Amino acid sequence: MASYFISAFFKVRGSFSTVKNPVRTSSKLLHAAHSLSSRDSKSNFRKTVNRHDGPSKEHRGVEARSSALLHFHPSSVFSAGTAKKRAEIQRRREGVEEEHTERGAAKTEGRLQPPDRPLTPAEWKLLRESHRNLKVFDIAMMNVLLASKSELRVAKSLLTFVATETGTLSYNLLLRYLALCVCHGHDHEVPDVYEIMRSSFSCLETGAASLFIRSFSRTGNWSRALSLLQEIFKPSARNYGDVIAALMRHGQLTAAWTLYQELMDNGQTPFQETWSSLFQPVVKDTEGQTTSLHQQQQRLLGILHYMRNNQIYPQERLAHSIKAWFESLPGQKWTGRWTSVHPRYVLCPCCGSDLESIQLTVEEYQQLKDRVMTDVIQGPDIFTKTTPRELGYFKEFVKQRAPFDVVVDGLNVASSNVGKCKQSTTVRKDKVAWDPQDMKLIRQRAHCFYTDNISEDDPYLLYAALHSGAQCVFVSKDLMRDHKASLQDQTTRRVFFKWQRGHQLVLDGYVVEGRTVRYDTVVQTSGDSWHIPYDDQDDQDRTTYEVPQKWLCLTQQ
Repeated sequence: MASYFISAFFKVRGSFSTVKNPVRTSSKLLHAAHSLSSRDSKSNFRKTVNRHDGPSKEHRGVEARSSALLHFHPSSVFSAGTAKKRAEIQRRREGVEEEHTERGAAKTEGRLQPPDRPLTPAEWKLLRESHRNLKVFDIAMMNVLLASKSELRVAKSLLTFVATETGTLSYNLLLRYLALCVCHGHDHEVPDVYEIMRSSFSCLETGAASLFIRSFSRTGNWSRALSLLQEIFKPSARNYGDVIAALMRHGQLTAAWTLYQELMDNGQTPFQETWSSLFQPVVKDTEGQTTSLHQQQQRLLGILHYMRNNQIYPQERLAHSIKAWFESLPGQKWTGRWTSVHPRYVLCPCCGSDLESIQLTVEEYQQLKDRVMTDVIQGPDIFTKTTPRELGYFKEFVKQRAPFDVVVDGLNVASSNVGKCKQSTTVRKDKVAWDPQDMKLIRQRAHCFYTDNISEDDPYLLYAALHSGAQCVFVSKDLMRDHKASLQDQTTRRVFFKWQRGHQLVLDGYVVEGRTVRYDTVVQTSGDSWHIPYDDQDDQDRTTYEVPQKWLCLTQQ
């Protein structure tokens, strides 16, 4: 069995230690730390047990619980749905049962409730008198009708009552009635509301204009929607998307792509529904212009490159539109298939081609090391995280001892919940120190570096891992989102996330078994194939730091 070297950082009131000795015998190191083990030719990582006297009863209990929970965890903490599963496991550990409550359905005495049928003016008047505490009864009731998805006839009877009582309808009341019509699909009512509001008020604010655009875009009034879009001072991406979809449905391709370019020039991110509407087969433009196959194809491939560069994943509906568009291209013989890729492999199981490696290039490594130093460690004010003197000592420390194979976030690991097993406590040095036996074993296997109490440990961990090369992984429950946000540009943040997914292991009472993923989860192409990770129905709970597990494989025969 080959010797395995671990480098670990354990912070003890600002102390770090880097382990760089072969793990050959058992130890009483922190339970979490000795979950890292020796590596042989058949496996990457294995959990270890104490070998000096055999596993203790406590340790066997922890091992059993860890083993039972293994199947709940994907191979990477960055896999879609992992955060939700970890939360479910934590609730089970704490004995907390899920509570299922229905919101908004319970009727309570004295609360404003929507009528189940249209009311006469007299009935509305009685209902209003029973809620004298409401300052604006008609507005409050229309809000209730909107939220409860009441029948349109009920809302109309309310408008009749208000018009009878006051002789007019306020802008706010009409706005809420408009929202009810648009949100509940009563588009046939919207033109009348539009005429009333246009004739009664000097201008429409953005909220009303947006609702009219959405409704008109769904009907034959798309030209009116386009006019309203031009009246808005700063249209939203949703406004653009509604009109673009309408133009595409009515064959106005040139106008649709003009608006799309305007949206992109404004620095806005299109909605996925907008992209889905654009991924349509090439058709004859009703404006008399023919959109060429090449021009259409280049525009749509540009959308895929935009997704790649901004690490955007299409939802399942958009993925189906992309697949249908590729397969409709005349004479190109594209075939799309749905698949998933094992985290430890780099080959697509459908076509057998290699996916892009998760490992960074030499240039990306150098860029990331430089930016982590300037943006994360030094930052605008170096004294908020360390001191120039301390940083100089640490850089020399890493230079003399790197590369490391594993870097462990000691403070983060030590504070992990590992059931009833023995834990070392990390507190201030001037109060209670680490367990002497643990510290003795750490010093036997580690190079120790002590930082000031005010210094942050995560930037040092990142620095040491980055300067140890592609073979180094680090163990921490901290997903480094604040440090990622400290990076000044989107490109560097994307490179950081790529490196993180390929090198971070997460501790949850034990080290997650298996190595990190070997391929990059990003839209990618090799010319005669495209591989597109997408969010399926099961990925609706995916957090921003997780990546999809399903792929669309497109190949050209």
